[in-house]
Amino acid sequence: MKMTTSGEYIKSEFPSIDDDLYQYVEGIISGGADDFEDSDELYGAIGEVLHEVGDKTEDELRQICDNLLRLMKPDDSDALKSGSGKVLNAPVHLASMAANLENNMEEIKSIWVMTRDDSLKVDAKKLEKAEAKLQQKQDKRNQDLASGRNVVQAPQLEAATASQVTSKKEAKMEDKGSNRAQDIRIENFDVAYGNRVLLQGADLTLAFGRRYGLVGRNGLGKTTLLRMISNKQLRIPSHVSVLHVEQEVVGNDTPALQSVLECDTVRENLLQREREISAKMNSGNTDPELSNELSELYVQLQNIEADKAPARASIILNGLGFNSEMQQRATKHFSGGWRMRLALARALFSKPDLLLLDEPTNMLDIKAIIWLENYLQNWPTTLLVVSHDRHFLETVPTDILHLHSQRIESYKGNYENFEKTKTEKLRNQQREFEAQQQHRAHVQEFIDKFRYNANRASSVQSKIKMLEKLPELKAVEKEVEVVLKFPETEGLSPPILQLDEVVFAYNPGQTILSGVNLGATLESRICIVGDNGAGKTTLLKIIMGILTPTGGSRHAHRNLKFGYFSQHHVDQLEMNVSSVELLQSAYPGKPVEEYRRQLGSFGITGDMALQTVASLSGGQKSRVAFARMCMGNPNFLVLDEPTNHLDIETIEALGKAIRKYTGGVILVSHDERLIRMVCKELWVCGGGSVRSIEGGFDEYRRIVEKELSDALK
Repeated sequence: MKMTTSGEYIKSEFPSIDDDLYQYVEGIISGGADDFEDSDELYGAIGEVLHEVGDKTEDELRQICDNLLRLMKPDDSDALKSGSGKVLNAPVHLASMAANLENNMEEIKSIWVMTRDDSLKVDAKKLEKAEAKLQQKQDKRNQDLASGRNVVQAPQLEAATASQVTSKKEAKMEDKGSNRAQDIRIENFDVAYGNRVLLQGADLTLAFGRRYGLVGRNGLGKTTLLRMISNKQLRIPSHVSVLHVEQEVVGNDTPALQSVLECDTVRENLLQREREISAKMNSGNTDPELSNELSELYVQLQNIEADKAPARASIILNGLGFNSEMQQRATKHFSGGWRMRLALARALFSKPDLLLLDEPTNMLDIKAIIWLENYLQNWPTTLLVVSHDRHFLETVPTDILHLHSQRIESYKGNYENFEKTKTEKLRNQQREFEAQQQHRAHVQEFIDKFRYNANRASSVQSKIKMLEKLPELKAVEKEVEVVLKFPETEGLSPPILQLDEVVFAYNPGQTILSGVNLGATLESRICIVGDNGAGKTTLLKIIMGILTPTGGSRHAHRNLKFGYFSQHHVDQLEMNVSSVELLQSAYPGKPVEEYRRQLGSFGITGDMALQTVASLSGGQKSRVAFARMCMGNPNFLVLDEPTNHLDIETIEALGKAIRKYTGGVILVSHDERLIRMVCKELWVCGGGSVRSIEGGFDEYRRIVEKELSDALK
């Protein structure tokens, strides 16, 4: 294999890759081989994207990643395998070095380093080079400032901090080890992120066995709070086991099913000891103590129902989309998304006292979400979950925790009950405030009228004291309503878009889709659903003309202009520029006011439009991506999982914006609330075909629940 660049190799292996995905992959590998320890790590970074591009097997993709790493590090292929060796940052002129042997002895030694001392925390040579590079960057920045150029400062990484007040009684109980309370109380605590206070004087109570949904606007600190609890920066009773599903499982040779079983350390230790004793007895050891210990082990294994553990783990994996073959597959062969599912399966199997889930539905298709909703309704311990999926929040939680105004308020019931109770509570608070204001005004009028009347002096003083004792009520602060607005479009005469007997295969004999007969108009509100890997993204690319059908035909109006949104586009935003500069780069030559007006249509207003993109929350970045997509005035929107970083209010605003949009819309989503808001037609991908079903989402949910029920029989 002889290629000039890794980019050329990618294009040779994936000739159908579109520019956006190519730029995404190229951006990941642009840092060079030093960013990756081995080809497995490179596969973890780009494997899932490459799965979407071509119909290659996992082994083929891993070989491609191995070849890519060799291209990025061509003179160190042996070192790749051994994990040792060093890549030079520039060519070395040995003759000139030999001429200066005495002065450069340390540098010459550094060239021939064959092993690495992993115990060292800092490599002095690398540190020296890093400091030199930093100095060069600082010098260049100073020159730019001196010349009057506008330099965008990269955002500084900030750390979250917490402080908490604990009672002496609880502290003594912890010290003695006598605290056996299963409820969790975190009282009077503060959380800050850098200089920004997220929570102040807040209280949080989690009763054992309750399921809590934590809600609030993007950027208020929900994820930070979960991390604070999981890493014990906020103190909870030491005997309470906590598991936070945040990181994907590390890939190795362990089969998926065994990876889940290993979470039960008690069972694993008992089985390991049982194997050790059996081996000793089989080798002729007749010590009666061993026989007694083995009998006790069997009793303990029976008490914890160790024999039923594999079946229980298999049920969880199957519910999350792992079929029998996948359950026996080594974890290193799964993409990042599937490893996150595996992390969730391990958490559900291990049943900690407190399970923390942060957006668990992001990585799941609708079938897995429905299974998880049903499974968590019988969760035996305490659950705290952050989610933007409104249907999930109406199905799973027994309580809702509302994070706002630097505090947490608790509400009984699911999300629907929370909304009703909160609305009524705010209405009553506003009425009470207005009534008090009227009363104050009436009393103040009396005081002003008789302030200088000697006969009424005692009454006036009494009224003044009464006003001073009145509690200080504040007007209800209404959260700013999120509004998204897609551009107006001009009508097109039909036909707009038609797929006739479309067949598609990335490679001969490996058909992805066949017999696809579908059509769309500017009035279409089509939602595409189906299992992960069923071909939804491939179908979108055929619809937009990115991929050409291998059979059948695609007909599109000559003036049809697509606006495409996917999670890849959010990840590819340039981070060190402002939102205004981002739009300016994509669509140059327009007045700044037009860029700001466009961003304002998607809620990026004021100083937020001038912040670096890196400093924005995930939901705000999504809105910037929407603004950029719509700057080209598309008349047909293709939205691939647009809700992953949006809060509930923004998803509601997105649904309203789609309904008002005058162009066509095709949506791929697992958010049931959004689908129900906008869907007029439902396309189901599966079994190599795409079909439109009558009855909409209700019918699809009925089909999925029947499949899940049949699988358990």
